[in-house]
Amino acid sequence: MNFTKMHGAGNDYIYVNAFKETITDPIALAKKVSHRHFGVGGDGLILIKPHASAAAEMEMYNADGSSSEMCGNGLRCVAKYVFDYKICTDTEFDLATGAGIKKVTVSKQENGIATQITIDMGSPILVGKEIPTTWESDTVINQEISVLDKTFHATCISMGNPHCIIYVDDVKNFPVEKYGSALENHERFPNRVNIEFIEIISESEVIQRTWERGSGETWACGTGASAVCAAGVLTGKTTKDLLIHLTGGDLQLNWEGLGSSVIMTGPAAEVFKGSIEP
Repeated sequence: MNFTKMHGAGNDYIYVNAFKETITDPIALAKKVSHRHFGVGGDGLILIKPHASAAAEMEMYNADGSSSEMCGNGLRCVAKYVFDYKICTDTEFDLATGAGIKKVTVSKQENGIATQITIDMGSPILVGKEIPTTWESDTVINQEISVLDKTFHATCISMGNPHCIIYVDDVKNFPVEKYGSALENHERFPNRVNIEFIEIISESEVIQRTWERGSGETWACGTGASAVCAAGVLTGKTTKDLLIHLTGGDLQLNWEGLGSSVIMTGPAAEVFKGSIEP
C-alpha cells in the first residue's frame, strides 16, 4: 500500500489515496501505521476518497483506531494533496468531511505546489447537548469542571468534533498529559472530548497545547484552534482575529461572531512518500 506522510503545523498523519488503494480494515491499519516505533508514525490515518459532490472526501482515524469527524490540519493536507496531485486543479474547491462539506482555498503556492491553505471551518456549535456535553445550559461558557485535584473553568464548543477550552497561566509547564487524559474521559463528555489548554499573550495572540481524544497530545489541532478563537470572543478574552502559536507552528484564525464561520489559514507540508504492507 502506497502512502504519503504529511503534516499541518506538526499535526502529522499518514495519508492514503483511496482513489487508487483499497482499504479493507481502516481501524486496524490506523493502529498499525500510526505507531511511532513499529509503524510509519503519526497522529492517525486519513483516507482521501472519491465523493459525488466534492473534489474528495476525508475519512480520518485516530492513532487508537477510533474515528473522528473533522481535523483542520488534516483537511489542509488533504487539500494540498488534492491540488498537488491534480485530483482537482482549481485553487478553490469543496472537500467532504464527517462534519459536512468544507470550502478550501489554496492561498499560497510555489511552482504549482500548495504551501498554505485557507479553510472555511463552518459555524461553531455552541449548544451544550449538541457538542455534546451533559450541561443543561444553552451554552457552556466558563463552566466549572472538577477533575483529579483541580477545578477548571471550561468553555465548550463543537467544530464538527467536541472541544473543551481551558485557560492556564503557564501552558509550557502545565501537565497536559495528566489533566488532558482525565478531562477527555470526564463524565461531562459522552463522546469524549478534545482539550485545548491556552495561555493568553495578548488579546490577539495565544499559545495552545492540545490533548486530542484517541491520540494524546498533538503538536497542532485546527478544529481546536478554531474553537479557541470562538471561545476567546465568547468569553471576551481575545479578539476576532487571533494568532495561535501551537507546538508545531502558527495558525491565523478569524471569527466575526454568531452566525459566521471560523476562517483558518495555515501551512501544509509533505514529509515523504512510501509503501507498507497493509
